[in-house]
Amino acid sequence: QKWKSSVSLQAEMPPCDFVPEKYQSYTYNQMLKIRERNLSPTLLMVYKKPLLLHQGHMQWLFDYEGRRYLDLFAGIATVSVGHCHPKVTAAAQKQLARLWHTSSIYMHPAIQEYAQKLTSLFPDPLKVVFLTNSGSEANDLAMFLARLYTRSFDIICFRGAYHGGSPYTLGVTSVGYYKHGFTSGFGCTTTMLPDVFRGPWGGSHCRDSPVQTIRKCSCSEGVCNAKDQYIEQFKETMNTSVPKTIAGFIVEPIQGVNGTVQYPKGFLKEAFQLVRERGGLCISDEVQTGFGRTGSHFWGFQTHDVLPDIVTMAKGIGNGFPMAAVVTTKEIASALAQNLHFNTFGGNPVACVVGAAVLDAFEEDGLQQNSEEVGTYMLLELAKLRDKFEIVGDVRGKGLMIGIEMVTNKDTCHPLPAEEFSQIWEDCKDMGVLLGRGGLYRQTFRIKPPMCITKKDADFAVEVFRTALERHMERAA
Repeated sequence: QKWKSSVSLQAEMPPCDFVPEKYQSYTYNQMLKIRERNLSPTLLMVYKKPLLLHQGHMQWLFDYEGRRYLDLFAGIATVSVGHCHPKVTAAAQKQLARLWHTSSIYMHPAIQEYAQKLTSLFPDPLKVVFLTNSGSEANDLAMFLARLYTRSFDIICFRGAYHGGSPYTLGVTSVGYYKHGFTSGFGCTTTMLPDVFRGPWGGSHCRDSPVQTIRKCSCSEGVCNAKDQYIEQFKETMNTSVPKTIAGFIVEPIQGVNGTVQYPKGFLKEAFQLVRERGGLCISDEVQTGFGRTGSHFWGFQTHDVLPDIVTMAKGIGNGFPMAAVVTTKEIASALAQNLHFNTFGGNPVACVVGAAVLDAFEEDGLQQNSEEVGTYMLLELAKLRDKFEIVGDVRGKGLMIGIEMVTNKDTCHPLPAEEFSQIWEDCKDMGVLLGRGGLYRQTFRIKPPMCITKKDADFAVEVFRTALERHMERAA
């Protein structure tokens, strides 16, 4: 007999006037069989009954039976302006009928137009762009550039970082379940993550977020003991684990895969200075934090008041179209020009037109401001649930990049067991809300929706999450 909950959902899903087409492909079971037979087993699927999605419209996804879901994960922080955004779709269709591909050996209008548009969003001297197809490729190239330019080899990264799954970037991806049993970390050194919730130090004023940790703080005005302690650890790494000169430091302004982990304010500024004293370059990985997602600024590095030497971006750059970019200075870029470096599809006409249309949509739809308003509202609403439920250990983030860390209780902060977490996750899906999952113990809900979501959507999502938590408490009792 199926367990019945006495807790029911109080909120109705916000209306949507979009009608999806009728699904006309293989049956659900045939799809599962083909997947098992013909697709690589590494292609992970989530949920007990995997979703078979058929169509998308802005913040909504529709499955093969026409069920509608509020997408709060956006294809892993990728659908930035909305599924099948009409302006982006029209631009792609127009270009598809005109010219698909030439490779960068010839000029076509789109690559120059896009390069100018994208680099205009960066402060001087970050004005040179190299276009690639994925975030892993972009981070590969950034590390390669840093090593070529400095003529040093060692790169520092944070534990808990995710910078890609290619053999080169796996050295700086510091999340255990992505690590494969072969040598991939040569010349890469991890350092302590300045996590003010789970780490040894942290207080109630550390992070640049509307919501702080439940830890108390005894710091006097303008002092952050946690930041100072974590900087000491960073210096320790510098003094013990790397040579006198290094190639660089790669960092996400807010960690994505690790569950929206934020560092103490001022930390990155001091860390960048320490790296530059060793001759290293500072690389900001904006794959998840870029393009206005944090609300207050267009790029995540700006929230830390730093200027990196190299910036990488992907995901939201193309709203789901496979494209990515590395932006750096003319001087650093020239290190790559001593020999030939080539990318067949990087900067192809369709990608550049899509990228330009996405940038237009950010501006025309006011999405950075929407991220700030809706994101802040949602964070504050979720913080009320943290105060109410013992298993919600931490709510954090900035703009529409939000993490909810689940624990057994607030005293120990032990991660909530996987099967309990999964049940809450499944419940949210069954009520029509799709959430992401991350963290070193897969204990954190990740919210990174298309940046067009509304306050009504946020209310619905918070109510669904609250209902799922109440059902969990009822099951536990």
